[in-house]
Amino acid sequence: MRLKKNIAVSDTGFVFNPTTGDSFSINQVGQEIIRLLKEEKSVEEVKSNITSVYEIDASSFEKYYFDFLSMLRQFELLDEEDEH
Repeated sequence: MRLKKNIAVSDTGFVFNPTTGDSFSINQVGQEIIRLLKEEKSVEEVKSNITSVYEIDASSFEKYYFDFLSMLRQFELLDEEDEH
């Protein structure tokens, strides 16, 4: 799963989708996850990175990560062509 290439993300957590004109604000953890998605990291790589940097256990991370991906999907920010 990866972020669409045209999605702009600022250093302050501002996310802009030029296709829809929608914009969003995300926190520091969300910014890190989006950076890792742009680098096409696997779920395990994202989990390893986030759990080593932030105080969160693997189980909690997975719940929040998949909720976050669901939100990204809802706002049409993910490129899911290769998943069909």
